[in-house]
Amino acid sequence: MILMRKIPVLAAATLLLAACGLQPLYSGGTNSVVATQLGDVTVEPIKGKAGWLMRNALNDQLSTFEGSDSKYRLIVELDDKIAGFGVRSNDRITRERRTLRARYQLVRLSDSKVVLDATAGSDAGIDVVSSEYATVAAEETALENLSTRVADQIIKRLSLFAREQASDSGS
Repeated sequence: MILMRKIPVLAAATLLLAACGLQPLYSGGTNSVVATQLGDVTVEPIKGKAGWLMRNALNDQLSTFEGSDSKYRLIVELDDKIAGFGVRSNDRITRERRTLRARYQLVRLSDSKVVLDATAGSDAGIDVVSSEYATVAAEETALENLSTRVADQIIKRLSLFAREQASDSGS
């Protein structure tokens, strides 16, 4: 009896969702315009350990899309900071915040024009413990996780850009 009452509500919700204009970003799978354009992006080398982690995270996500050739170049500049903010009465830091910010530019290779200039970032809290090794390991783990999170943000923004380009060109 309860199930019978829920069916009309579910049907109405489905119709409302269809009418709202939401579209899957990757509709069409690996053959979609968005996937094709993401496959055409080459990531430039990025300085430092954080840069190496970020470039690997970006390439891991971009490698799932197969483009015909490089049409865009992604340039990323990172700002990686660790700041202590939890302090005991003996002036020992008990907590740190690691912040990773990325400024990135998407450059069209055909005319060297910057078609997208944006930023992404994330931060993580780190407990500072009596073992220096454990604290350093936590800082490194935080950097690895932040690199993945920021790369996700960049890929999502590149996907939105690709969809905007496709709708502007009428594809």
